[in-house]
Amino acid sequence: QVRLVESGGGLVQAGGSLRLSCAASGSVFSIDAMNWFRQAPGKQRELVAALGSGATTNYADSVKGRFTISRDNAKNTVYLQMNSLKPDDTAVYYCNLWLLATSTDHSYRSYWGQGTRVTVSA
Repeated sequence: QVRLVESGGGLVQAGGSLRLSCAASGSVFSIDAMNWFRQAPGKQRELVAALGSGATTNYADSVKGRFTISRDNAKNTVYLQMNSLKPDDTAVYYCNLWLLATSTDHSYRSYWGQGTRVTVSA
């Protein structure tokens, strides 16, 4: 069983910062891509930041220069540092990891966290 546990969400004023964490536990053999998505009320889930196994990153245009995704492979954890937060960043944030649960798995599978709410007040 693989479990993703997110933390770090909360209420912050515009211009403030938060750091989200997502730790994978249980049967984790290898992690490839690590991503953060978000879903605002009434909107579709969107990709916010992506981090490949080769350390390549990709960001949504709306967060470039403000958000930074990083990973700690030893802890099977992905982070999202969010600076200069805006009310438009208000959403539930989800981590998404592509991983092999065991050494005998043949392909990476997608796993999702439970979501952590971020609210940015004006």
